Amino acid sequence: MDRSLLPHALPATMSAPPARRAPLARLAALMLCGVPLAALAQAGGSASEQAEAPPALRSSPRLQETLPDDVRSQLPVFVRGDRVTGQPDIRATVEGNAELRRGDTVIHADEMEYDVADDRAKARGHVHINRAGNLYDGTLLDLRVDAFSGFFSDARYRFLETAAHGEATRVDFVDRDRSVVHNATYTTCERTDEASWKPDWIIHAKTIRLDRAEDVGTAEDGVLEFKGVPVLPMGNISFPLSERRKSGLLPPTIGLDSVSGVEYIQPYYWNIAPNRDATITPLVMSRRGVGLAGEFRYLEPRYSGELNASYLPRDQLRERDRWAYGVRHRATLGTPAGDVGLNLNVRRVSDDDYWRDFSPRTSGLAGMGMGGNQLTQRLLPGEASLNWARGEHQLSLRTLKWQTLQDVTAPITPPYDRMPQLHWRYAPAQLGGGLDATVEADYTSFEADRRYYAQPNGRRSYAVAQISRPFLAPSGFITPRLQLHATQYEFDEPLSNGQRTASRTLPTFSLDSGLVFERDARFFGGDYLQTLEPRAFYTYTPYRDQSMLPVYDTAANDFNFASIYTENAFGGNDRIADNNLLTLGVTTRLIHPETGAEAARLGVAQRLRFADQKVTLPGGTPASERLSDVLLGAGINWTPQWGLDSTVQYNPKTGRSLRTTVGVHYSPGSYRTVSAAYRMQKVTDLITVPSEQVDVGWQWPLSDLWGGGRDGKERAGRWYSVGRLNYSLQDRKLVDTVVGLEYESCCWIGRVVLERLQSSQITASTRLMFQIEFVGFSRLSLGANPLAILRQYVPRYKLLREDVAIPSRFSQYD
Repeated sequence: MDRSLLPHALPATMSAPPARRAPLARLAALMLCGVPLAALAQAGGSASEQAEAPPALRSSPRLQETLPDDVRSQLPVFVRGDRVTGQPDIRATVEGNAELRRGDTVIHADEMEYDVADDRAKARGHVHINRAGNLYDGTLLDLRVDAFSGFFSDARYRFLETAAHGEATRVDFVDRDRSVVHNATYTTCERTDEASWKPDWIIHAKTIRLDRAEDVGTAEDGVLEFKGVPVLPMGNISFPLSERRKSGLLPPTIGLDSVSGVEYIQPYYWNIAPNRDATITPLVMSRRGVGLAGEFRYLEPRYSGELNASYLPRDQLRERDRWAYGVRHRATLGTPAGDVGLNLNVRRVSDDDYWRDFSPRTSGLAGMGMGGNQLTQRLLPGEASLNWARGEHQLSLRTLKWQTLQDVTAPITPPYDRMPQLHWRYAPAQLGGGLDATVEADYTSFEADRRYYAQPNGRRSYAVAQISRPFLAPSGFITPRLQLHATQYEFDEPLSNGQRTASRTLPTFSLDSGLVFERDARFFGGDYLQTLEPRAFYTYTPYRDQSMLPVYDTAANDFNFASIYTENAFGGNDRIADNNLLTLGVTTRLIHPETGAEAARLGVAQRLRFADQKVTLPGGTPASERLSDVLLGAGINWTPQWGLDSTVQYNPKTGRSLRTTVGVHYSPGSYRTVSAAYRMQKVTDLITVPSEQVDVGWQWPLSDLWGGGRDGKERAGRWYSVGRLNYSLQDRKLVDTVVGLEYESCCWIGRVVLERLQSSQITASTRLMFQIEFVGFSRLSLGANPLAILRQYVPRYKLLREDVAIPSRFSQYD
């Protein structure tokens, strides 16, 4: 049997014996590929002899997933089969093993007729279509090939990108991107060879309209079945055919809250444009009433942002209207002096109880209109700023006004508003003699409710100039630095000494130095580059009495490896510590010589004080100890799977640790991670709250625990345990608890998560959440979305199926 390749321009000798048809068929194919007969004749020999030679192939940089329209219209059509008859350029009839190819479309059938003028194929028997990797099988086909319009009877279909498939009595192809499937089914469950196979979930619908251009499917009179049980009558519903955004109803959330009652949340997503979208969310709370929330996002070349709002009219529990809104905007404004950056960040709510009633831990209203975890904070910003930079100059203008949500049982002191703040910074790039220098100037007007402060509001101006000369070498560095800090205050009311103004000028000198020694070393059978890095840092600032100065934005720095090598013990500009101290430290590292990755790190540092530090914050005590606590730090990343990091603050006099943090994690592969941390803090001042906690988080396949683990590519039918536990050793109780189970089948994922979070010293909120994710279709949640909880609380949590790549159409090419 001859199965030579024939184009639609059929040769006149078509009825000749098969052995004589083959050369002519190849010649015709060459003509359609753009090889003229004249070129063949010039190469020597007759046309028939030259036709025996294969065509010259042209290299292509890559295989094209999609074909451009101008190329598609010029593509030739090839047909072949056991027996081919017809008329050249008019019609072809193929009997037995019939095949038609054009571009990314391939049709196989028992019998086929092809009309050249109409570009129309009619096929019968076992008909199979492969269009760009999407497969169709049926019994009767009538199709215009290039336009891909027609119908297919008794069809089965399978989509490449989502692996979704189904059956239908008829498929109407509207065009290349749109089709209508009648009396259809739809599922992503993998079909097996068993005769009794039934999908875990399936959609039955009167019609399903598939739009590949928009990647949207629409089912009419549909019913969703799970494990053979109808669980959701859908009526008319749309669903995604890929991960692309689409307008439509998002999965609803049903929850039960001990205060708000039964909650039903139904978001609607509006894909306005590629750079704009909105989410509109009606919600019902049985004990509070009906509310509405919304979010609008936009992205432009020179500006972007988000707008959020929520409104609950006449809350039945509080007997008042409840609302919240948020604005976040970032823009670049063109001016004659250069571009100016504009930033807005505003969060506001209706009342002090909003954070408690609608926290993300207890209700679905909180995240709507406030941007996720914003309402766990009781300090909500209202900020606007303009920023300009050119060359060596930077200038910013900022206003910041806080909304403080108070609680009578646990009041907090609101921070000062900045109304406004003007800041300028000058950093010359090139100075003679290898010098580095910067100059900063700032003016800020501080305003706050006087009920919370015993000091007046005021305006503070300061200027800081510093100059340094780094001496750098491969083996070490020395950096002397001189700094001058001048500050001026003006107060709305007089201080206790009667002054309405105050000023302060202080110089600071520091000398930072370090050495780097290196050697080749071998530990535990591995070759490493070991370093030894001693460091010495000296700083001196004379004493000035600052006890009468107010404190607007200043706090004590934390004692850690970052702050121990700095000049000032305070952060902010209202206090400059009088220092005469030397910090000594040393660090050693093990580095992989091939990759430069750090395998291990050990460090120690301590301060030696030559004079008492008299400058303190209000209520503080002077620092008189000549030797500070010792900081010990260690980090080990011996393999990519294991990691450890620890810091210890040790008091040599008492022989006790005042603060200890130890964290370790083990991540041998995808969906396998365990982390643990120990944190201890003892009382060191009037502000410190003592605590001692153990924190454990994990995500792990349960099948691994009893030896039934499989590799990451075979995850179907597996149980996963996931969670995080935070235990207070001091109180001997669990503070926060998130534990859950995930089950991954071939086409659906089930989740159940128990969450218990401490909201105060004596109260906690508990909820149980369920979710079923129908892969390639949608998610149904009961009791809020557990995915958001797992992502927020479980360290290194990885979403199941997150690593699925979009397949190529050439992966199932036939």
